[in-house]
Amino acid sequence: MSILVFERPQYDRKIAVMTSATWVAEGSQIFLKKASGERLLLPAIDIFRAVFGRLRICGDETVRSPVEDIAGLTFSREPAQPAVFLSGLDGRNLQLSLGLATDTGFVRANRFGDQLIHDGRWYPIREDLVRTAHNWLKTAGIETQGRITIGDLVTLRAQKDLPFAVFDEVAFNASAPVVGNTQGQIAGFSGTLYAYQSSGAAFLSVVAEQGVGCILGDEMGLGKTAQVIAMLQIEKNAGRGPSLVVAPATLLENWRRELALFAPTLSVLLHAGADRAGSAGRLRDADVVLVSYDTTIRDEEILNQLRWNVVALDEAQAIKNPDAERSATVKRIPRRVSIAITGTPLENCIDDLWSLSDFVMPGLLGARTAFTSQFGNELEDAARLAPIVAPMLLRRKVQDVAQDLPERIEVPQALRMSLPLAQTYEALRKDTLEQFGAAGGLVATTRLRMLCAHPSLVGNWHIDPSVEMPKYERTIELVDEIFSSGEKALVFSTYQAVADLFMSDFPRRFPKGFFDFIDGRVDSAGRQEVVDRFFAHNGYGVLFLNPKAAGSGLNITTANHVIHYNPEWNPALTAQASARAYRRKQLKPVTVHHLFYVQTVEEVIRDAAAFKQDLADEAVTGHDGNVDPMTIARALQISPLA
Repeated sequence: MSILVFERPQYDRKIAVMTSATWVAEGSQIFLKKASGERLLLPAIDIFRAVFGRLRICGDETVRSPVEDIAGLTFSREPAQPAVFLSGLDGRNLQLSLGLATDTGFVRANRFGDQLIHDGRWYPIREDLVRTAHNWLKTAGIETQGRITIGDLVTLRAQKDLPFAVFDEVAFNASAPVVGNTQGQIAGFSGTLYAYQSSGAAFLSVVAEQGVGCILGDEMGLGKTAQVIAMLQIEKNAGRGPSLVVAPATLLENWRRELALFAPTLSVLLHAGADRAGSAGRLRDADVVLVSYDTTIRDEEILNQLRWNVVALDEAQAIKNPDAERSATVKRIPRRVSIAITGTPLENCIDDLWSLSDFVMPGLLGARTAFTSQFGNELEDAARLAPIVAPMLLRRKVQDVAQDLPERIEVPQALRMSLPLAQTYEALRKDTLEQFGAAGGLVATTRLRMLCAHPSLVGNWHIDPSVEMPKYERTIELVDEIFSSGEKALVFSTYQAVADLFMSDFPRRFPKGFFDFIDGRVDSAGRQEVVDRFFAHNGYGVLFLNPKAAGSGLNITTANHVIHYNPEWNPALTAQASARAYRRKQLKPVTVHHLFYVQTVEEVIRDAAAFKQDLADEAVTGHDGNVDPMTIARALQISPLA
């Protein structure tokens, strides 16, 4: 707090002690009332000297101390400091008032003089400090009275050594299960959102409307993609675009399908492969452009020719390393709004948040070195950081919104083959048809299924099983996200060789995880022993299971995630396998992921098994698992290169 310091006033010892004027308090100020009845508003410095100094002449009048004239009023040596008062219940109605801080709280000031009376106490005001506060807010682009944005709120919370006090009474928390109002009907959006998703879409639309950014950090299985698509549709309806979605290559096909499902009127361009756009003009014509992180690096020059309305990063943990080329590249993309989508906003340490925040609100948390010196990885550091990032971090956990969710969440995951894998598939398809002909259709489709599971099952492949293998790569991404929450998963695959691949590779990738398998090589007694060890493990882990060997008779409710690595012809087999985790003793909603390659035998299997329906029952009746010859014929004709 500043203290007024003045030179000792000159004072004439010959002046008579009788006074001719008195001090009076009116409203928030003190006046000098002359003997003639005239009132004078004197500078606060004269009042201060009359109280704390030896000043006895003011305005040609002899005076005594205001303490003697104004009963019940106390006087402060320290000036009232400039201050802002922040309030609001949701991101759309945040308010700021510039005023003063006194010993008893905040005082809103419609105008600023050089003195103030508040709660029976007089304060001087330093006008230079008030000007400094005004100038700081003006430079930051923040209004001194009225509505502010989410970005303004975060800026005020993040800054150190502000030239004013802050009274923060904002009750808005982006991570509440329902944030403010839910989103009403969205023209052009054909999906149905849960209450928490509708609230999330409303929050994202506020962020976009204000031209700031945020982190959408809902846990896995809560439908982050649908919320972002709802926001993109709202932006299109408002006449704003185009928007760019950057995602791992494994997720581009899923984004394309989800956009077609939820927002069929949006024009979508998949910027991938050899026929991707060679000029910015073609990109500009689309409402939404989908691109992978790797292509973003290669085509940065083209992408940067546009100023994008929204840039959304899916699996945004990909930019947590600020030194990585992809991190620097996406942060250079010109954009109005930045959305980082990740189920693990804080994966390893508090530093993870810095790079994400530097994308959504550049410069918000200061330089990286200053941030790391200010915030460590202790609980106290997290507690200090929490209110700063809370307005821009939308994170709901499954347990928070479980009442809105079905007990089992089915997540189809459409994947597009890499070009080398698609070429290998096409060569095998043609070779198999030539070798076996139409009569050997089931044998042919079996070989194609094995290749979809992993090409090493039918020939040679890379030493690293994830190379050019989107399904394997996506499984790694899912397991990584599951493990970041300290949870367990079941991975079902038809083939023993796939389990062997996982068992040889995953312990190296996740050295602290529990891994084991159950298939035909493990006898009945041994299977229960594996399950018991899985239950007893205090931490994250995965069981790799064959749906026939482990698809019935086992209770594995310690896992609340299921990954079907490849589709089965018989949907009952898949449903029974999912039921290993989804049982009466399961206390959490179960997320079931179905991985499949589009334009391959796997997509035909999904269609034939009616996987488009919600498999809510543990057994599917009316299907004995036999394969229709027409279905086999279609499976042999479809090509990922078409």
